[in-house]
Amino acid sequence: MGVSYRTGTTDKSPRSGRRRTRRVLGAAAIGAIGAVAVGAAAWVARDLSGAFGASPDEVRARVTSSPQLRGGAFHNREQTRTMLPAAGQSTLRELLFGGQHRKPAGEVPVVAAPAPAAEGLHITWYGHASALLEIGGRRVLLDPVWSDRCSPSSVVGPRRLHPVPVPLSELPELDVILISHDHYDHLDMATVQALVGISSAPFIVPLGVGAHLDRWGVPSERVIELDWDESVEVVDGLRLTATQARHFSGRLITKRNYTLWCSWVIAGTGPDGADRRVFYSGDTGYFDGYPEIGAAYGPFDATLIQTGAYDARWPEIHMTPEEAVQSHLDLRGGVLIPVHWATFVLAFHAWSDPVDRLWREAKARGVNLVVPRPGERVDVDAPPPVDAWWQAIA
Repeated sequence: MGVSYRTGTTDKSPRSGRRRTRRVLGAAAIGAIGAVAVGAAAWVARDLSGAFGASPDEVRARVTSSPQLRGGAFHNREQTRTMLPAAGQSTLRELLFGGQHRKPAGEVPVVAAPAPAAEGLHITWYGHASALLEIGGRRVLLDPVWSDRCSPSSVVGPRRLHPVPVPLSELPELDVILISHDHYDHLDMATVQALVGISSAPFIVPLGVGAHLDRWGVPSERVIELDWDESVEVVDGLRLTATQARHFSGRLITKRNYTLWCSWVIAGTGPDGADRRVFYSGDTGYFDGYPEIGAAYGPFDATLIQTGAYDARWPEIHMTPEEAVQSHLDLRGGVLIPVHWATFVLAFHAWSDPVDRLWREAKARGVNLVVPRPGERVDVDAPPPVDAWWQAIA
């Protein structure tokens, strides 16, 4: 039998000593875990703080007047809701219990594009909304996102479903870098900072987005901000025009619409004097302004249209595949290339649903559709037939 020794209220039995030791060790462990948690939180905060970009006050200092600016924020020309009322519960239910195959079952085929062409019109889609336009001997990079995640954090957030087809350092010499808006899947801090070091191309962005680039160290002389229907010609034979889109902006959940969003018209004149035109939709819901854009700036040899990440709960800010075909027709487009699909899971539909529906609608309406693999270059003057490569891995 064990012997207990008591002096006053202090228990000196071996068992109580073990309990006290466990309490001390437990407190130390809790303290250590707390210290690690605090350190991790500090690391995450540091990781996030830069990626969030400029504050609303920094943005407002750059944006003083615009027909789209009302009450200190940018607005669409038509009433637009980012989410329908009472959508939260159904969204959570779909997230937890939806049965769609949101990721491919097999490996997404990635293609290494050949050397850039000196003439003609070529488009290389790198995945999601990132693409390279070779137009009249000039090269325009659209919404480059080369990070593993489209997120303010490098450890959480939607992760890429296929590798980038080519490292940034192996891109051809660029003439222009175009940004459509400041959401993470279109404007990536790490990619921007890398491009500053390896390219001398200017960044052409919607109003206010330049404040993010300034925060990230992009020289001010390399940033040009445009409002809708404003144009710039930074190199001979290449004209960039910001056009209307129906979307929203912001890199913080509670801070939106301090920066503008847009679509882009890219017009180039080749060595042979031929005019070539491409339309890039950016992110947008369908709206009745597309015929007006087509009449003012078209017809277009090719359109790159947002096709994925749609949902009945946010119908006014992202187009369905059927609306993508309609917008292409409104714009008087030639070849339709779908973007904003395949690379990140950003909605609840099945991974292959965007192009399955788009192909069906394009065939029904006589639209010339091209669905390239990531990294595959399309010669717009000799577009390849659709081969349904995605269906084998869906």
